[in-house]
Amino acid sequence: MKRNIARLSQHAATLGVSLRPHLKTSKCIEAARYVLAGGNGPATVSTLAEAEMFAAAGITDILYAVGISPDKLDRVIALHRAGCRLTVLLDCAAQANAVAAASRASGVALPAMIEIDSDGHRSGLTPDDRALIEVGRILQDGGAELAGVLCHAGESYNVVGREAHARFAEIERQAVVDAATALRKAGLPCPALSVGSTPTAHGARDLTGVTEMRAGVYVFFDLVMAGIEACTLDDIALSVLTTVIGHQTARGWTICDAGWMAMSRDRGTAGQPVDQGYGLVCDDAGRVIPGLYVKQANQEHGVIARHPDFQGDVPEFPVGARLRILPNHACATAAQHQRYHVLPETPGAELVEWPRFGGW
Repeated sequence: MKRNIARLSQHAATLGVSLRPHLKTSKCIEAARYVLAGGNGPATVSTLAEAEMFAAAGITDILYAVGISPDKLDRVIALHRAGCRLTVLLDCAAQANAVAAASRASGVALPAMIEIDSDGHRSGLTPDDRALIEVGRILQDGGAELAGVLCHAGESYNVVGREAHARFAEIERQAVVDAATALRKAGLPCPALSVGSTPTAHGARDLTGVTEMRAGVYVFFDLVMAGIEACTLDDIALSVLTTVIGHQTARGWTICDAGWMAMSRDRGTAGQPVDQGYGLVCDDAGRVIPGLYVKQANQEHGVIARHPDFQGDVPEFPVGARLRILPNHACATAAQHQRYHVLPETPGAELVEWPRFGGW
C-alpha cells in the first residue's frame, strides 16, 4: 500500500500538480493518514458520510465529487460552519441555482466546481456547451463561489496499456483547459482545473494548465486495474482471507467460505481478455497460485476452480487451509467488510485493525 501511494505521489510531483486523493476506496481514517501528505487534505470523497467522518478527523479541504442534490446542501453548510471547506460538484443550471440560493440564505459562499465531460462516460458538460457559461454565471453572480472545473475520464477503464491511458489523460487535460478558457473569456474565474482517474493519473505525461489530479483505487489496486495494465498483480494490496470448507472432487472444485457477501458481486473483469471470475486465488502469504480462480459465488460459498485457459497442474487444499482472494474491484470488496486487518511491514510485528465505515 505504501509503495502504491509513493508511486503516484512522485508522479504528481514530477508533473507539477497537486494530488487530491480519492478516499472512497478505503473509507478509513487510518488509511487516509498515509494517503494525505499534508494530513488535512486536499482530499476527494464520494458521499457526504465520508466528508463528515473525515472532517471530524481534522481533514478540512474536501471535494465531494458526485453531483450535488439540493436536499444535501444543509449538510454541506453544516460542514463549512464546522471549519471544513467542502467543494460541491454540478453540471446544470438547476443545481447551480440551488447552490446559489443556499449560499445566500446561509451567508456561506459555497464553492462549486463544474463537471466537464471529455469522453461521454457519464455526467458533465462539454467544453463548448453554452450551458457552461450560464452555470458559471449563476454561481459567481448568485452568491456562491465558482471554484473551477473537474473532469473524470471514465472511459480510460476500457482501454489497455500505458499508451492508451496517456491518450485519455491528454483528452481529459484538454477538456478542462478548453472549459477554463471559455469561462475566463466570459469574464468568469476558474482557479482550479481538476482531472483524474487511476489509469489517466498514472498514464499522464503532460498536465500543462491543470492544477490537480485525483485518483482513488491506486492505494489498493485490484484485478480490473491489473487487467488494463495500470498495475501488476504484485501491486494489489487488498485481499480477502478465506478458509477451505469442502470439495466437489468430480468437478475439480474447492469450496471456500468467501462468497459474494465477502467478495461483492462485481464482475469487472468479465469484459476483459482474462475473466478472473470473482477473484484470483493466492496462498495465505499472498502469492498467486497459477491456474486457480473463484469460478462462481453464492452468498457465503465461493467455488475455486481451474481457470479454463490454464493447462498446468493445480494444487489440492485440505479442509481448513487458508487462502487469499484478490478482488475484481477493491472499492466494492472493501465495502463488504467493517475493518481491515493490516499486515505489518516488519515480519513478526503485531497485526493491527483499521475500522472502515459506510453510509451516505
